Amino acid sequence: MSTPAPAPAPASAPDTPAAAAAATAAVPTSKELFLGFLGLGMTAFGGALPLAHRMIVERRRWLSEPEFVQLLGLCQFLPGGNIINLSVALGMKFRGVKGALAAISGLIAVPSAVVVLLGMIYQHFQHDPNVKHLFAGLAAAAAGLLIQMAIKIALPLRKNLVLAAVAVVCFIAIALLRIPLVWVMLVMTPISVLLTARYGDRFSAKPQVKEVSKDTAKEGAK
Repeated sequence: MSTPAPAPAPASAPDTPAAAAAATAAVPTSKELFLGFLGLGMTAFGGALPLAHRMIVERRRWLSEPEFVQLLGLCQFLPGGNIINLSVALGMKFRGVKGALAAISGLIAVPSAVVVLLGMIYQHFQHDPNVKHLFAGLAAAAAGLLIQMAIKIALPLRKNLVLAAVAVVCFIAIALLRIPLVWVMLVMTPISVLLTARYGDRFSAKPQVKEVSKDTAKEGAK
């Protein structure tokens, strides 16, 4: 009588959150990049970064939270608009030059047409008080979106004291001391890279691992 074959062992779950995020990450096609940033361009009124984070990380899962923060940091260091740099960098990451062209084309297609149309209308109604109030309200909404995005990006830094200290120093230098952004980035970028390389793991929050007693280990071995 033949013995039944043993059932295959279930696949082990990823050991770390980063591995779990990498396992569930989706690789977009050039068409998906175009359509994703096309929808972003049509709906991102006042500030695109919060909606870009929601689209890329939460909805489509193209990047994990740490990957998005790292890529955004690189885009902020480069000249040009952050969201434009982000679309190009994301397209290059997944599909090369073709993906970069698809992403940035989708991002700027609708806003470019809308801006041209609104510019023509604004020339005729720019002195209307209602139009001035409209733009003041849009500015307030854009400020709120940027603050919300800043808080969401800053929350993961609380797990690493080195990165949090660098962020605080940069904030003080730019917001309070009024030092030009270029000089702050030129000085703090190499310092932050050096500190992270040397002390990043030492001061980062590590997952709590429960110690298993010898008696429990022996019982499990029986």
